Amino acid sequence: MVMNVLIIGSGAREHAICKSIEKSSIKNKIFCYASNYNPGIAKICHNISIGNINDKKNVLEYALENNIEIAIIGPENPLEVGITDLLDLNNILVVGPKKNLAKLETSKIFTRNLLIKYNINGCPKYKAFNKINGLEEYLKELGNEFVVKYDGLAGGKGVKVSGEHLKSHDETLEYCKNIINKNGEFIIEEKLYGEEFSLMSFSDGKKLKHMPIVQDHKRAYEGDLGPNTGGMGSYSCENHTLPFLSESDVIEAKKINNQILIALKNEFNDFYKGILYGGFILTKNGIKVIEYNARFGDPEVMNVLQILKSDFLEICLAICNQNLEDVEVEFENLATVCKYAVPNGYPDKPVKGEKIEISQLQDKKNLYFGSLDQINDELIEAGSRTVAYVGVGKSLSEAEKLAEKSISSIQGPLFHRKDIGTQELILKKVNKIKSLKL
Repeated sequence: MVMNVLIIGSGAREHAICKSIEKSSIKNKIFCYASNYNPGIAKICHNISIGNINDKKNVLEYALENNIEIAIIGPENPLEVGITDLLDLNNILVVGPKKNLAKLETSKIFTRNLLIKYNINGCPKYKAFNKINGLEEYLKELGNEFVVKYDGLAGGKGVKVSGEHLKSHDETLEYCKNIINKNGEFIIEEKLYGEEFSLMSFSDGKKLKHMPIVQDHKRAYEGDLGPNTGGMGSYSCENHTLPFLSESDVIEAKKINNQILIALKNEFNDFYKGILYGGFILTKNGIKVIEYNARFGDPEVMNVLQILKSDFLEICLAICNQNLEDVEVEFENLATVCKYAVPNGYPDKPVKGEKIEISQLQDKKNLYFGSLDQINDELIEAGSRTVAYVGVGKSLSEAEKLAEKSISSIQGPLFHRKDIGTQELILKKVNKIKSLKL
């Protein structure tokens, strides 16, 4: 028997998922419902269909036409519109939580309130607003150290930081009034200082199996400078933790993910099946929760799936059938460094429609295609993060050198961060945490 697997989404994250499914010992045929044509995914898939991945009716039709048995949802928007719920009603297994449970990502207010309601550590000081009343007073209370977060999905552009995006209280009030005028809600919370990290866990609703901890780099330019992006690259260490984290920090992050899972079950009397992704920051006051995501991170997914020893499709089936406890989830003790090549001008004014050339890249097996099109056998930049390469090695230094050499060999109007995974940058991060704790 051959299992028909549906991947929803079309970026480098979904390319990584497809590659992992392809390696499974379970015979399978991969189908993809995508928002744009990804040549890397197309090469692996039995069939790729281009359409609106947030249109529940279209996704369901495609799944039924192709006798899909299990679907894996890549991005967050299909979760928000309830595609999991619809597929589930039609007896299709889904890796990705139902709409209610996905509020963990889609509503920042919900998640902050959940942390408080269930007495889970790591919640920063915050207040939620849907009107102007009390806003000025709360800003005065926080002074010049605050963050405004729009309550909802905003493609990574819903967070405004004081002193950087918002220069004064007056500018902040203006920004908040604009949200209120559009019937939006937001939270204002204390600004946190420290080092961020990601802990993703496989979840069947009853049990979590944790993945190696990864650090993503959101800033566009070297030295963690410049505007925020979807993520310029990420690294993980051979011991599956990070140089600035203690053993107790790791235990605490895992504990918070576990408590979140229990809280969701109590809140909705339903099981969270999919990827539970905790975005944390280590501060002088311990670990705080920045946000939660309800799917794999991009680029973090490429780090973890690259070193997954276990059968990924088997894990996906265990998530859906709630027998994760019985399935081995094991990762190689190897370091990984992922670097993205992005269009010149990214993220604010990226070039589009320009050709890139990968023929100089010697080993293409760790290459992931993101935002690009294929026209007459030529790869064309589509305006967002273009291609990623993952270096794997026994040490971080070895993995970084491989990633740097490989991503540098890709030609075209592109740039990447040379410093991700380097000893210099990591030492800076370690020293930053030491100085915070003095």
